[in-house]
Amino acid sequence: MSGGARFITFEGIDGAGKSSHIEAAAEWLRERGHQVRLTREPGGTPLAESLRELFLHRPMDGLTEALLVFAARRDHLRSVILPALAAGQTVLCDRFTDATFAYQGAGRGFDLAQLGQLEAWVQQGRDPDLTLWFDVAPDVAAQRRAAAREADRLEREDIDFFARVRSGYAARAAAAPARLVRLDAGHPIDTVRQAVLACLAERC
Repeated sequence: MSGGARFITFEGIDGAGKSSHIEAAAEWLRERGHQVRLTREPGGTPLAESLRELFLHRPMDGLTEALLVFAARRDHLRSVILPALAAGQTVLCDRFTDATFAYQGAGRGFDLAQLGQLEAWVQQGRDPDLTLWFDVAPDVAAQRRAAAREADRLEREDIDFFARVRSGYAARAAAAPARLVRLDAGHPIDTVRQAVLACLAERC
């Protein structure tokens, strides 16, 4: 990875508030001399954005979900993330593979070993350098989603589903404590933002 390039991902259940902090993080990094590329998953390329629309709005099983997101991820890595890092940019990505293990693995009950194989094929060892996990209770997240937008296919899942997804994130954090930092997203947005910027100041 060139120079000061960093690959930083933002994770959490729908309604955790992660997306609202990415722009602030990007601005903070730019003020300190970083060239920043903002992107998201599923998505980030024309092909991956098309797959995102299918993923969010068409009914499908857990295996199809996993295959779609990893296909989108492969194109995203090849076309956007790896070239940006090679050019010395810091990449901020709204979701990455932790989301797949949390949603399709813990949420859907899909085999984690098979997800691990897909992860190895698609990423070839290119993990994020830092992941910020915005952790919040599923009932709080549900209230936020209801107040913010019309729900997509995944957002319409019940509280039990999101409790399983949250546990999936906790398992990923336990497995990679040096990379994945838990932030309490139940606090007011300004408090969470300060925690985000403090983490960036320490790690970047």
